[in-house]
Amino acid sequence: MSRCLIAIGLTLAASLPAMGAEPAPLPTVPQVDLARYAGAWYEIALLPNRFQKQCVADTQARYRLDGDRVEVINRCRMADGRVDDIKGRAKVVEGSGNAKLRVSFFWPFYGDYWVLALDDQYRQVLVGAPSRQYAWVLSRTPQMDETALIALLDRAAALGFDRAAFRRTPQTQPLD
Repeated sequence: MSRCLIAIGLTLAASLPAMGAEPAPLPTVPQVDLARYAGAWYEIALLPNRFQKQCVADTQARYRLDGDRVEVINRCRMADGRVDDIKGRAKVVEGSGNAKLRVSFFWPFYGDYWVLALDDQYRQVLVGAPSRQYAWVLSRTPQMDETALIALLDRAAALGFDRAAFRRTPQTQPLD
């Protein structure tokens, strides 16, 4: 069965530097309260990647605190209607205020998951990798206010991500 890798679905490829010039440092939010961050998030937009090529709709991630780590379950709907899922673990990068995580779905390989923008109510977030090859806009609800989405895509562009490459994710029905 294929495996859905969203939000924090970066593996070894995400950890490898891009060929060519090193990108400018990528700033994160100063602090993330992981207890508030835990729960369900819906993918609203993403930079397409090979890890999610089987996902056509209803992509979501669930985070649960598990001691000093975060359990991650990523799910999506495939073209044939079946649901694909994968479970992983994330650990906090020391000194990052919980804004930088290292995620593994295939131990011992880890990828970067950095919180780049997060509203005060923990309802919308922009996450990505310092290579700028991977990024997602997530929301606590399946639909997101267009103004808020545009603001997060503009923030991604200001951070050096290819804004025009972001693709919206249809949210058509619950996966539960």
